[in-house]
Amino acid sequence: MRGCKILDQSGTHMAIKATVFKAALQIADMDRHYYADHALTLARHPSETDERMMVRLLAFALYADDALTFGKGMSNDDEPDLWHKDLTGAIERWIEVGLPDERAIRKASGRANQVVVISYGRAADIWWNENRDKLQRLNNLTVLKLPSETTLALAALASRTMQLQCIIQEGHIMMTSDAGMIEIEPKILQGSFRSA
Repeated sequence: MRGCKILDQSGTHMAIKATVFKAALQIADMDRHYYADHALTLARHPSETDERMMVRLLAFALYADDALTFGKGMSNDDEPDLWHKDLTGAIERWIEVGLPDERAIRKASGRANQVVVISYGRAADIWWNENRDKLQRLNNLTVLKLPSETTLALAALASRTMQLQCIIQEGHIMMTSDAGMIEIEPKILQGSFRSA
């Protein structure tokens, strides 16, 4: 679903605007010795769920860097959900969340040094079984799977203004806010967890 459209009273098409969320994210990543506070603005696409938006936020926490930014993702096929470009504009890391098309992943692997897919949802196992053989040929691809109960719990933390703390140690993630605390352990389907 690309552009959501509604009709105004005159019958003219109006685009539904993205909803803006603000997140103050404190990251303590023991594995990478990365400690930083990030003030993030997330534009939630009209067809995007809170669950997907929060998985994007988690992806940012996992790969946080001053050069990591949110791409247009759902509204532009040529951009990922997040990407990290070097000073020359070359793409160091391309990150997709959800269950992206296998052809799009192959295309991304030709454009970026590293591609990461963070899969989640009830259909994640089916998606992996259907695409595994083709994707395993890509040596610059990492595929992670998040348990459904943790992504649904993440969605419950979503609010227009969020204060979040994320601690990462030995591949375990703990996300905390005023709304609660969630422990997340991604399963590695391909590649290595946050390889350089």
